[in-house]
Amino acid sequence: MLLTLADVLPSAAAALGVHGYRDRLGISPVNHVVVCLIDGLGWHQLQRFAGSAPFVSQQTARAPMEAAFPSTTPVGLASLGTGLLSGQHGMVGASFLLPESGRLLSPLQWGGDPVPVAVQPEPTIFEAVARAGRRVTIIAPGAYQHSGLTRAALRGSTYRPSEDIEARVMELRRVLTDSDQSLTYVYWADVDRTGHESGVGSHHWRAALATADQLVERLHAELPADAALIVTADHGMVDCPVDYRLSIDLTPGLRDDVVHVAGEPRLRHIYTRPGAQANVIATWQAVLGDRIRVMSRQELIDTGRLGPVDDMISERIGDLVAVAEGQWMLASHTDARVSSLIGQHGSWSPEEMDIPALIVRRA
Repeated sequence: MLLTLADVLPSAAAALGVHGYRDRLGISPVNHVVVCLIDGLGWHQLQRFAGSAPFVSQQTARAPMEAAFPSTTPVGLASLGTGLLSGQHGMVGASFLLPESGRLLSPLQWGGDPVPVAVQPEPTIFEAVARAGRRVTIIAPGAYQHSGLTRAALRGSTYRPSEDIEARVMELRRVLTDSDQSLTYVYWADVDRTGHESGVGSHHWRAALATADQLVERLHAELPADAALIVTADHGMVDCPVDYRLSIDLTPGLRDDVVHVAGEPRLRHIYTRPGAQANVIATWQAVLGDRIRVMSRQELIDTGRLGPVDDMISERIGDLVAVAEGQWMLASHTDARVSSLIGQHGSWSPEEMDIPALIVRRA
């Protein structure tokens, strides 16, 4: 069975001796597990630009695992935190409709409304590990500490705000020194941010990758002999040149009978007027052809990419879902800033879905 991001924390819990979990990653029994997630670093990008990440690239090679689908940060972090795919934890995209309120939720801009535990009530692996008596810590920027996404997907840990490499290393040193057994999650955002703005492989992107590599090397240097460092990501990224950008708002027919446009440029959730779904799907398929895969909600569920889908979650998925192929994307005024960026993700290409699954130990 294919490994996914949802297997990381259950494997870490099992390696720490927490009952009820299976170590599918093969971490083996340890007293400390550090999970470093580099946002936006796909496995294929890491292979292509290995020279910018010499420390990570020299680690024992292993096949990639899959990101959670859709390949976007809210989905990935929720799958990491809960050990579930999106059909169960309910974060089904970069934005999506909450049918009970008729509101669109954008998890990356989420404060306290709606209540995070109401949107994502599934228990987290962090909560289970903490209940088992292991120390659980998140080391990440302070801006995310009280966000709705953190409280929905990653609750159950002690949050240590840290803004740079040095601060993250210092916090990890404290955890490893002060606890007999621990699970620590370290988040690094800059590769994703730079890829969006400058494109994969650009000078700025390669510099951001080099900095992330330095972070991993510094974290590794802190490990005692009874520890393991897991290096992974939430998704990869593709560049979408201007000539590959289709506008939902300016393309004739695409706004007809559409109530809400959600998701992101590489995967759109489209919510239609009652009774109009079939006509909208037919129109979108005719207009977009093989550039964008257009399917109904049930057709997406039937692909199995969301895992088992809870009935209460299914209505969060668009009446139709548009999944970009190749380098295509669907721009919209609903997220004009995101639609203007060169680096994109959310779809199911290997460049977006294949992510690292590196296990690094002290020699």
